[in-house]
Amino acid sequence: MTPDRSNPKRMARHALTGEGAHVATKSVFDGLGWSVAGIRPPGAAHTVFEVLNHMTYWQDWVVHWLAGQSPPVPKHASGGWPGEAAPATRAAWARAVRHFKKGLAMLERGCDLPPGPRRGGKTAIEMLALTAAHNSYHAGQVVVLRQLARCWPPASGGATW
Repeated sequence: MTPDRSNPKRMARHALTGEGAHVATKSVFDGLGWSVAGIRPPGAAHTVFEVLNHMTYWQDWVVHWLAGQSPPVPKHASGGWPGEAAPATRAAWARAVRHFKKGLAMLERGCDLPPGPRRGGKTAIEMLALTAAHNSYHAGQVVVLRQLARCWPPASGGATW
């Protein structure tokens, strides 16, 4: 039997991982030195570390939402950009990357949840798809920031064209 390629859960999982679209989302921070993660190139709005913290903030928000909680939405966009511009130490950078990857893995497992009722106008699969789009957008920013720092691609590979 041929698998159903229009399965929304499968599509959400592919979108979360970046499979078939771009470098694996979980790999976009691989091999980047902690000191480079805090550099803001001229004209850039954010550092890689700021983008990582922003992505993690919203991933965590969705993980809590999927768990049935009602996490507060920041009153202003700046509330979704927590933390400093640069990691204080190598260990802080490593912790932040691990936390991001852990949240991403939790969201990927969330693709196996039953659809459930709509909450706040969204189903679980819709929230996962929105998070995948959000992560994809910011993963692209990270690639550009890394290209500007001449730190792309990571050893794990990545599109270089």
